Parts: sequence; C-alpha cells; structure tokens
Amino acid sequence: MARVTRGIGFGIDIGGSGIKGAPVDFAAGAFSAERLRIPTPSPSTPDAVAEVVGQIVSSFGRASGTRPIGVTFPAVIQHGVARTAANVDKAWVDTDVDALMTAKLGRAVHVINDADAAGLAEARYGAAKGVKGVVFLATLGTGIGSALIVDGQLVPNTELGHLEIDGKDAESRAADSVRDAEDLTWEHWAKRLQRYFSTVENLFWPDLIVVGGGVSKKSAKFLPLLKLRAPIVPAGLLNDGGIVGAAVAAAELGS
Repeated sequence: MARVTRGIGFGIDIGGSGIKGAPVDFAAGAFSAERLRIPTPSPSTPDAVAEVVGQIVSSFGRASGTRPIGVTFPAVIQHGVARTAANVDKAWVDTDVDALMTAKLGRAVHVINDADAAGLAEARYGAAKGVKGVVFLATLGTGIGSALIVDGQLVPNTELGHLEIDGKDAESRAADSVRDAEDLTWEHWAKRLQRYFSTVENLFWPDLIVVGGGVSKKSAKFLPLLKLRAPIVPAGLLNDGGIVGAAVAAAELGS
C-alpha cells in the first residue's frame, strides 16, 4: 500500500460530544483550513449523525476536495460496519457506517475506529513517528479509546479502554468525562490512570505510551504524576489526530 505524502484530503471525527471535520494537508500532517465542530445530536442516531456529517462536509465546498472522505467512529469497525456502540446510540450496532455515509455524502468514504485514526496520525506525523517496537495510544475523552502500533503498523480495534480492572470497565473509572463528572482532582484522577496504564503495560509491554484526546492539552497537570516503565507523552497532534488519521486512511484505503 502506497503511503500518501502530498495533496489534500478530508477527515471527519465523530465523538460522543462533538462531530468535527476539516481538510487535511498530507505533506504537513495538519489542517489546511480551520476545522468546524458541531455538537453531536441527541439522540445520536445514525440518521441524525449522518445529517451533521453532511452539513460539515458541504460547508467546506470545494475545499473538501475530491478524494474519499475519512470518517472516524467510536466503535469497533469491521469492513465499514459498527459492531459496538459504547458512547453513542445503540441503534449504531451492526449499522453499515460506510454505506450510510457514502449515501449521505454522494462520494467514496472510508470509516475507521476513532482511536485507530489517532494512532495512525501519531505514527505518521506525531509522537510515535519513527518509533520502533510497540506503541500504545490512549485517547482520554468521553470514554477511553486505544490504538496499538507495532513498528509503524496499526493493529485495529483493540478496544483496551474496556479492559476489566478491579471488576470494573476501565473507562467507567478513568475516562476524562469521569474526572469531570466526579470533579476529581488531577492527583486523584492520576491514581486511576496509574492503575489503568500499569495494567496495559503488564499485558503489552509497550516501548512508548501516547496520550491523546482533548485533555492531552493539559498533560502537564497529570502525566508527571504517573510512574511507568515506558515513557508516556502527550499526542503530538493533541486532539486533531482523529481528523488527520481519518483523512490518511481514506486516501490510502478508500475506494
């Protein structure tokens, strides 16, 4: 598979609280225009979300380009079909997201798990670029997304945010949304993250851990509190990795 190294693509990042999109400059690994964010509709049904995605793409007009559009989705994605729905409406389970978005946008689409997209972006342009061995990326947001990169290659749909730790789903204790909802101090939240990342380390022995999601912009408040074997660093693309990675995946894998 040839890697895309230049030109403009377009990425959409569907999250539990917001849907974001922007054109992406592949040479720079960055947005070529300011992104647009629209709150995720409630209920977040397939038709309602597809409508918002259509609004975002159409708002950019010609700037959205002609390449296949990359779309992230917070679920296990197998051949374009959502198999889970942890932080969106349960109607998404077994929905062909690729077909739905292709019909809505009238152009080729490639759908990828949201954390996998962020991991791909970090491997190409960010904190994991050029790193040999195993890289574990966690996106801390509404839930915990995960991506596993081995020698620059993505191992898709790991779903390690749903590890059972101390009898509980990991993201129900350590997601950034939980920190906010329970009004946890950074120190208290860091203890939960320590338990989570230590468990991941003992299972996969990563050479590097990368933390993405919106809270990565505040990494100085909690990453220094963690004591792990592997270096742990904020994502180089911060919370933009989903859009960038989606555009890359679509350009290389979209039909």
